[in-house]
Amino acid sequence: MPRDLDADLKMLDNVLALAQSREIACAAAIAEQALASGFEHPLLLNVLATRHEQEGRFEDAVRLLERAVTISPDDVPARNALALCLQRVDRPQQALRHVDELLHRHPELGFAHANKGNALIALGSLGLARDSHLRALALDPGNLVAMAALASIATHRGEHAEARVWAERTLALVEGYPDAVLSLAAAELDARRYAEAEGLLRALLADPRAGVADKARAHGQLGDVLDAAGRYAEAFEAYTSCNQSLLNVHRRYAAEASVLDYARALTRTLRAVAPTWAIGTAVARPPREHVFLIGFPRSGTTLLEVVLDGHPQVTSLEEHELLTDGVLKFMREPLNLTALANADEQTLASLRADYWSAVAAAGAEAGGKIFVDKHPLNTLKLPLIARLFPDAKILFACRDPRDVVLSCFRRRFKMNAAMYQMLSLEGAARFYAEVMNFAEVARPVLGLAWRRVTYEAVMADFEGEMRSICTFLGLEWTASMGLFAQRVQKREHSTPSTAQLARGLDRSGVGHWRHYAAVLAPLEPLLAPWVERLAAPTRH
Repeated sequence: MPRDLDADLKMLDNVLALAQSREIACAAAIAEQALASGFEHPLLLNVLATRHEQEGRFEDAVRLLERAVTISPDDVPARNALALCLQRVDRPQQALRHVDELLHRHPELGFAHANKGNALIALGSLGLARDSHLRALALDPGNLVAMAALASIATHRGEHAEARVWAERTLALVEGYPDAVLSLAAAELDARRYAEAEGLLRALLADPRAGVADKARAHGQLGDVLDAAGRYAEAFEAYTSCNQSLLNVHRRYAAEASVLDYARALTRTLRAVAPTWAIGTAVARPPREHVFLIGFPRSGTTLLEVVLDGHPQVTSLEEHELLTDGVLKFMREPLNLTALANADEQTLASLRADYWSAVAAAGAEAGGKIFVDKHPLNTLKLPLIARLFPDAKILFACRDPRDVVLSCFRRRFKMNAAMYQMLSLEGAARFYAEVMNFAEVARPVLGLAWRRVTYEAVMADFEGEMRSICTFLGLEWTASMGLFAQRVQKREHSTPSTAQLARGLDRSGVGHWRHYAAVLAPLEPLLAPWVERLAAPTRH
């Protein structure tokens, strides 16, 4: 039966008017009925997706918006909404692709430049993100997203005075704007004005306009404020509330293959192949020395990388996926380790070339220098590293596992299957134990030059420990390496450690777990072996 075009157009006008008046429930009810009748239109899909987002059904919203873009690639609101929704489910690379498509067609759209900036923030590219947001403001001086994002960028870098300026400018226009509130609260925390920071965050949590993701971040930041104020039981409750929300938002990772199972299988497979594993011979390489800085997240790898990068003979990359081609070929399933152990030189040479191409594409000039590839969870790629780069050196960062697990639970990471484990103390502890167990098995098998670096030793004798590391790498220690606080704020990429490092050497994290001993007690049987290993004499 043919549709009534006039009736459909009136219905679309009604839905649009309701949506613009923020009557999303009414608009979505009409949209749902129209879609069920067989009338598919990007506006209807967009409005229904908005309702799903309000209900926390982000993946359902993404699917609807992907459909809207498929049927109408030139629809600006649909593609923009899809980019924003992908951001909310921590898929910034996909969001960036859609924003770039928008800007290719419509470079004059200030809001699209702002959305690009937010995707770049999520990817850790703070310098490029700042440029995008400044461009958005040049096109649209009243762009709240850009103002609040500039505050967030400054917060990530530990530049709290600048963050305060942008945040207050935003809040003068719109009271309670979430990103601005969070940046202002961070500035208050940095100034040790704990009551003011807590008041800002509790107001945001009580604001019905704040979304699920905003409230999760507010709970996490509230945990930081309460922790700094010495209210540890309340801080743990706030961190738990944050992570429970994130577990729900990112529940798709619960259905994926477990990284715990992967790590266990990897250990079993390496043990099985160990008797036939042949230690490789040196290979030609662009850098003077090749170093993999690995361990486990929150073990001090960022501090080490930033310090080493201060030497004129060192170039580094932080948490770039440079080994993807090799992983896809040999380590999708751990059972491929036999194929990796027996790989011919032509195959390995091709993968090495891919690696160095990725290094160059990331902007690092490794030729003639000591190249540091810092990625904590490259620990699980040690067999591939050993086959491709048998003469590489390993800096293996360790820290009291109780501090590591607690810190992983407290911090907010870019989400993936591994980071999903960090949203519970038990998940973080089990993942830590599996990764460390694999490293224990891998070290004697693979024959790599290896130096363990303990966070506690670096904190106790910073210059002495760094001089020893320099000797291992064939470097001369220079005093400028210790001036990392000035350098870290200007780096393109950020991690959860960036703002902390901007304050200089901070020893307060050593033994911080003791404030949370009661909640960590159930994990003692799991972590005790690694506490004992840490206390054992260092084996370089």
